[in-house]
Amino acid sequence: MRAHQQKSVFGRGLLALAVLLIAAGGAHAQKAQKQKPVSKPGTVQTQNDNELSKLHDSYIKATKEYKTSLEKLLALYKGSARKAEERISQSKKLFAEGLISQHEVEQAERALADANLKVTEAQTQIAGADTQIAQALIEIEGDKQIAKLGRLPKGGLIKTTSFIRYAGAGAWVLSQAGKIESFFQQTFKRPLPIAVFGQGSIHNQWHLDHRNAMDISLNPDGTEGQALMEFLRSNGIPFSAFRGAIPGVATGPHIHIGMPSHRY
Repeated sequence: MRAHQQKSVFGRGLLALAVLLIAAGGAHAQKAQKQKPVSKPGTVQTQNDNELSKLHDSYIKATKEYKTSLEKLLALYKGSARKAEERISQSKKLFAEGLISQHEVEQAERALADANLKVTEAQTQIAGADTQIAQALIEIEGDKQIAKLGRLPKGGLIKTTSFIRYAGAGAWVLSQAGKIESFFQQTFKRPLPIAVFGQGSIHNQWHLDHRNAMDISLNPDGTEGQALMEFLRSNGIPFSAFRGAIPGVATGPHIHIGMPSHRY
């Protein structure tokens, strides 16, 4: 089974998201006898929570910009498709009158097929944008929780109410996806529901390195999700499984196969 990479459809660059950083500055001592001020308990955690909230809001804003750009591009593609249909109609009339060759008619038909393909791709991107955004946001929040729990060693497993993460037991490369697809096809008699394979347009916009990972549209609490995670663990393949969604954005339970995506 061949995995299909998601195609990016918009030709214009979108505004890059600013990475939100917490400035950590210590007060300068004015007198040698005085001790440095001690941070109050919970202050750092409150700052981290505030930054996560800002990051969440920033990504939701980026979502709207992303979808607006796609919708504008879709309108342009539809216009091109309409013109291509008109050219075909005209070409067939000219061909019937013996004024152009069959080859020219075929060229017009190919142009229409290409235009319709772009329309379909844009519609697919728009339809899947909410899910991708929810998935990325969930992964970011999951990474925050992992940071609180500490570094996960090779072969380590963490389970919380919202996500599951397995660190993997060996090297992982995206070219190994074939054996995962074969397992799923043989077990459930349907293709593995891959939402994003490798680097997607959402990841590019958000500066997330997703080149060596893929997202699977399965609920980790379902029968198929459970079977897939068991297969991944038995083969030492790292994954992160997310049960939840982002309120106000979309539902997005999924299984991320590969190491966590980090911002670059």
